[in-house]
Amino acid sequence: MAIVALLLSLLVYSVRSEWIDYPSQGQASLTHYQIPRDYVASCGCAPSSTHYPTAALSQFAYGSNTSYGPACGKCFKLTLIDPVVANPPFTPSVTKSIVVKITDLCPFSAESWCGGTPSEPNAAGAFLNFDLAFPSRAIPDNFFPSDEALYGYKDFGVWNVKYETVSCNVDWAGRHDNTALGSVAALGDGACCPIDPTGGVNDTCPSYSDKNGIPPNTANASHSVEIPDYLVQFLGLIISCMFWY
Repeated sequence: MAIVALLLSLLVYSVRSEWIDYPSQGQASLTHYQIPRDYVASCGCAPSSTHYPTAALSQFAYGSNTSYGPACGKCFKLTLIDPVVANPPFTPSVTKSIVVKITDLCPFSAESWCGGTPSEPNAAGAFLNFDLAFPSRAIPDNFFPSDEALYGYKDFGVWNVKYETVSCNVDWAGRHDNTALGSVAALGDGACCPIDPTGGVNDTCPSYSDKNGIPPNTANASHSVEIPDYLVQFLGLIISCMFWY
């Protein structure tokens, strides 16, 4: 059974290591979630980073299944287009943009807005989803346009946006606050939050899950399930082909 667990882990690990190679600008979906002020998220960025606009990025664009990934510390300018779901369609009367720093991972789930993969977009037709930390003192309460009189609510929930990779040193609101930059020192190698990553080896985080390989098998033997020999052989064949190519 230990061999089966190893094969299954390796198969999942191999599939999830195919990250999205996205362009520097394009279209994405935007959701929002709430995190406490001074919260240390997946990247391990400084607590004061939450005093400024931050966001999580969908897992396959983030570049790691857990902890930090290549997207950590990157800054993006997000420009609202229109809500993904609104009947009748809603077109904002003003164009609103915000520059966010990626500090967190939005975990993959096939049915979620963060479910985009290299070959399959999410329900909004987007491969990337930004999950904005909002409400937040760093962002005006009226950032998202609305028409409560017409729709009966203020929050459309999910938006289509244009994204553009920008320089954190130039465009992010927290660039002049040293306490908001970098990662938490006490976390050591368990954190990675560059001030202004460019994609180079010396200033961009590696993929934590790729770097650290397959996690140890911690399965409780009392909960094991017998897997037929033919399935074990089939999994072994698939993994052999992966390494061969």
